Formats: sequence, C-alpha cells, structure tokens
Amino acid sequence: MSYKMETRKQIAVEKKQCGLNCAQAVLCTYADIAGIDEETAIRLAAPFGAGMGNMEGTCGAITGAGLVLGLASKGPSTKQMRQIMNKFQERNGATQCKLLKGVGTGKVLRECSDCVADAAEFLEEQIG
Repeated sequence: MSYKMETRKQIAVEKKQCGLNCAQAVLCTYADIAGIDEETAIRLAAPFGAGMGNMEGTCGAITGAGLVLGLASKGPSTKQMRQIMNKFQERNGATQCKLLKGVGTGKVLRECSDCVADAAEFLEEQIG
C-alpha cells in the first residue's frame, strides 16, 4: 500500500483521534514501511505514549517516528532521528511531552494531534 505524505499525516492524526497513543498512531501508520503488522505496532509502541508513560520523556510521536526509522533502515538511523528532532524542536519549541502539553507552565505549545502530524511529516522527509 502506498500513501502520499498528506494522506499518511491525516491517517496518523485519525489514528490518534480514535484512541491510539501518539507513538502508536505514527508507528501504525508506517507499519508497512517498518515491516510489521498493525497489532505488533500497537504493542511495540504502547509504552511510549505520554512521553514514555509519564510525560517526562520525549514526545511519543517522535518516538514512534524513531521506531519506524529503526525498523525500516538498512543502516544507522541516528542522523535521520536527529534531523527529525531538530525540525520538531524548531517548529514546536520543545520535544519533551510535558513541555509540549504545558505541564508546569500552563502554556500548551502543541496539541497531540499536531505533534503526530509533525512527526509524520518529518519522518516522511527522511524515508521519502
């Protein structure tokens, strides 16, 4: 199955809005590229929602993109992951879940669905 970037971004957002966590939404959307089925993607990405379960860690959408890179890459994917993180930081002002959600600051930098869309967009640029 082949998708255009906008379509995959939209699918990822829809998966988030239908109850998947941010990491699951991204990984499931790219499960075909990652070489896994959606059920495996859901289980694999489950612990990475809400900034690795407690909002202290990296945004789950970014983590989902990293899982896709790791599963789909034939070689090291660290440089690609750094590019995704840098673009995400530039656009949103943070990569940590609680900062994005405004925990402790009261200022929401980005809603989850938008984080998922951003991660899908930047991932697509790397694997495109």
